Amino acid sequence: MRIRATVAAISAVTGALALTGLAVPAAQAADSGTPYTLDVSFSNFKIASSVKVGTGSVSTKVSYTLTHGSDVDPTASDFFTDPFLYQGSFDGSDSSGEIFGGDPATCTVTSATTATCTGTIELEPGGEDEGGLGNADAGTWKGAAEAVDFNGQDPNSNNLDFSKIGYKDQGGLATTKLLRLAKLTANASPEPVRKGRTITVTGKLTRANWETLKYAGYSGQSVKLQFRKKGSSTYTTVKTITSSSTGGLSTTVTASADGYYRYSFAGTATTSAVNATGDFIDVQ
Repeated sequence: MRIRATVAAISAVTGALALTGLAVPAAQAADSGTPYTLDVSFSNFKIASSVKVGTGSVSTKVSYTLTHGSDVDPTASDFFTDPFLYQGSFDGSDSSGEIFGGDPATCTVTSATTATCTGTIELEPGGEDEGGLGNADAGTWKGAAEAVDFNGQDPNSNNLDFSKIGYKDQGGLATTKLLRLAKLTANASPEPVRKGRTITVTGKLTRANWETLKYAGYSGQSVKLQFRKKGSSTYTTVKTITSSSTGGLSTTVTASADGYYRYSFAGTATTSAVNATGDFIDVQ
């Protein structure tokens, strides 16, 4: 995964080259002409509506349609395209971050002017100092794609003529949410318990910290205590409580029948929803 700020067209092409493992000095790029606008456009961008990221790297698949002019060959060895995500304005005027995949997308020709391209976007927590996601990055991101055509030039050459390179990027293709992965536990006791006696259900709500790479308690969140009677497949909400400063959960209910107790968290704009595994209580 790479996070970079969008800059002018020259730097944008330089960034695209870096995605393929290539690097072109900015000074050289400036002395080699300006890339022309490549005759391509992007549509049908498909990505998961949300991606849960814990404390390890995660990749998400992306597909899109590339429409191109007759002078563009999306299967050529000197043509590259890839999807990416961004926040803020697409022109990067607010120094918004961008997230790319590790490899170019693979394109399959579907007509004389279209191809279906598939790629991946790599999501790696670790904080901005480590070049990865920080906690502030959780939330809504927008989908985009780019393409670069070297037109017969060797991408590894030290003497690239940038005026012969075509480049195009396009934003606003889709949206997805990058969510901090949440975990939830539940434990009902005592067991067995006599009917009419008190049951205490404890648990803990935690979520991934993308900067420390550990899970920490998620405080002040509304969490539902739910019950599923033995023989039933449906949970019903018994009550709603709030997680403590350490993410702890604890409440009491009256034992009425054999069944399973669990906690359920609906999620937030930055954190995934999660249900705890139900804990069975034997009521005698």
